[in-house]
Amino acid sequence: MTLRRKLIKHISNLPGWRTKRKIVVIESDDWGSIRMPSLKTFESLKANGLDLTSGDASRYNLNDTLASAEDLAALFDVLKSVKDKNGRNAVFTPCCIVANPDFEKIEANGFHEYFYEPFIETLKYYKREDAFQFWQQGIKERLFVPEFHGREHLNVPIWLRALQGNDPNTLLAFKHRMWGFNSKNNYQEAFALGLVKDIDFHKNTIKEGLQLFKDLFGYQAGLLVPPNGAFYKELENYSAGKGIRFISKSKIQKERLINGESRKSFYWNGKTNKRGQIYITRNVSFEPNYPGRDWIKSAMNDIEVAFTWNKPAILTTHRTNYIGSLNISNREHGLSILEGFLKSVTQKWPEVEFMTSAELNNLIAESRSK
Repeated sequence: MTLRRKLIKHISNLPGWRTKRKIVVIESDDWGSIRMPSLKTFESLKANGLDLTSGDASRYNLNDTLASAEDLAALFDVLKSVKDKNGRNAVFTPCCIVANPDFEKIEANGFHEYFYEPFIETLKYYKREDAFQFWQQGIKERLFVPEFHGREHLNVPIWLRALQGNDPNTLLAFKHRMWGFNSKNNYQEAFALGLVKDIDFHKNTIKEGLQLFKDLFGYQAGLLVPPNGAFYKELENYSAGKGIRFISKSKIQKERLINGESRKSFYWNGKTNKRGQIYITRNVSFEPNYPGRDWIKSAMNDIEVAFTWNKPAILTTHRTNYIGSLNISNREHGLSILEGFLKSVTQKWPEVEFMTSAELNNLIAESRSK
């Protein structure tokens, strides 16, 4: 860690909720979304000139797809391989997507209306329906306890308008049942506004997504992690009425306003808004399939800084690191690094406690109410 990065890390951990307990939370984004349907799809789109590998996109489009039963079973084995001070396993909080576009219905309606399917239906289409029993097992055994990332990892209004306008690259990707290519439109940024009127669509997305989440998993989501960050105050207010008590934010976030202007806002764990929602910020990065970094050493350094300032360590990591359906060596590499990291944590801090996001968030909320 460079001196500048180390200084920034220390400063960023100064404000916010504190505890002397050594708490580690692992939040992992994107579970449930399609991303890259198959290697055949990747090769076909690449041959047709679609940009799938610029910047950070390559590690997603080369590796990231719906988790299989094998992916989840292997992940669970790693999580079970370590215990905290209370004898509890390490645990993932998958920040999940609960639906994907119904491509056939959308096309049949000439792109004039949007239709979606629950992600368990998507699993059936890709012949991975046996994976859902592992989701249920993960919840029951407190290994894999979901929170809400969004209905789709897709900005539907912007995407639909591009399809209606016959955008060639968007149409090409649509024919292959995907949208996660590099373009002037960031389709992954689910709650961004293309037009002011989109705010009403996004409100409905939150309502339907949260209901679908409850139908799938049997409980109300309390944490919302907006895909790619964008989330307007109007949506925060609306989500509060739908049961969202906690919202994930970057520590420093440039936010676009509904009038098209933007502002820079600062967040920390425990900061609240006017509706009483509590903001949660992550302070440890862990992305094993992103090249060029010793991820165990890097994450351990981040945790040490957090613990120095009596802060919980909240990891950000993504599904792409642990998926082997497109590239089995990707899963083997990611899980090997994860296992090494978890063992390093328990060895250095035997008093560590592994928590779900909900457990930590409720602890923060309870301490603020006293």
